[in-house]
Amino acid sequence: MQKILILTGPNLNLLGTREPEIYGTITLQDIEKMCVEYAVKNNQEIDFRQSNHEGFLIDWIQEALKGFDGLVINAAAYTHTSIAIHDALKMLDIPIIEVHISDPETREEFRHHSFITPLAKSVIKGHGAKGYVEALELLHKIV
Repeated sequence: MQKILILTGPNLNLLGTREPEIYGTITLQDIEKMCVEYAVKNNQEIDFRQSNHEGFLIDWIQEALKGFDGLVINAAAYTHTSIAIHDALKMLDIPIIEVHISDPETREEFRHHSFITPLAKSVIKGHGAKGYVEALELLHKIV
């Protein structure tokens, strides 16, 4: 059984009410439920976590050094700012899939650069909430 860590960053706990014109009305709990349903059917175990705090995300990435087969990460705004998250991800020898609900390249210019992309096996962006399930599908194939 594949063990997959899914990390989501700041403000994603407000999905469903936060800028619905960009992110839709689906909640983070809905996304987690979709991921669990996919995982159960495909011999995956997921550990789904969200934090608004960079240090927690880094601690969890370090946990992925032991016992996880893949990482799905939507670092949200930290994608564009956090060298610390980049450095933590560099330590992993498991596949990393970067996910974004919207497509950052179609938004403000400061969102066009990702510190995660150079380390990711794949980037899924602009596919809405289903991007998380697409990441699990991809990990199912490559792990």
